[in-house]
Amino acid sequence: MNNSVVNTGRLLMAGLRALLVLTLVTGVVYPLAVLGAGQALFPDRANGSQLRADGRVVGSSLIGQAYNLPLEKGEQTPAADLKWFQGRPQNGLGTNSVNTRYSLVLSGATNRSGDNDELVQWVKDAKAAVVKDNSVPGYTVEPSDVPADAVTSSGSGLDPDISPAYARLQVHRVAERNGLSVAQVDRLVADHTEGRTLGFIGEPRVNVLELNVALRELAGAGRSASIAP
Repeated sequence: MNNSVVNTGRLLMAGLRALLVLTLVTGVVYPLAVLGAGQALFPDRANGSQLRADGRVVGSSLIGQAYNLPLEKGEQTPAADLKWFQGRPQNGLGTNSVNTRYSLVLSGATNRSGDNDELVQWVKDAKAAVVKDNSVPGYTVEPSDVPADAVTSSGSGLDPDISPAYARLQVHRVAERNGLSVAQVDRLVADHTEGRTLGFIGEPRVNVLELNVALRELAGAGRSASIAP
């Protein structure tokens, strides 16, 4: 037999064996090892950082969600359920036909410049709504009190956190709507305020879903609204 044919056959067999071994190692052994390590060391994070209330999953602490009232007849956009703490505006404040209210189909910002007339108007409208919604008898929100994250979305539009300043701005409204004292709700916000990661990365923040789960427990289990969107 021609030596070149024999050598070619040997090379092909060696290549096939290498392919099978690498497929087994990188396609089976390594993924199973990573999966096992994740489940053993970080089971909560490995399973999506899910939060539960009343024995069922109500969301993930990694993804923001809307807290709205059911759509009324003729409405196209549901009104916010003001008994809950509200997160940042969704979809870069704008609307489109694909991503609505924290949908995971698409994420992203508006890509509009800071002086874009439409974006400026969205921010003004959002600020007016924040002032109106959070002003209750005995507590008036001034436009200068409204923090930036209350009227702007994150780069992804899916941010699950708000600033402590925005959470505190909502305390009086949430307390009134839930029949709680301002001190109780203020303490709830303080207990759920996280500092900078490692002490210097990012900014202090409050996870809205975690805060609302704790609010529901504080206000009592017998309520008609659901945390889940």
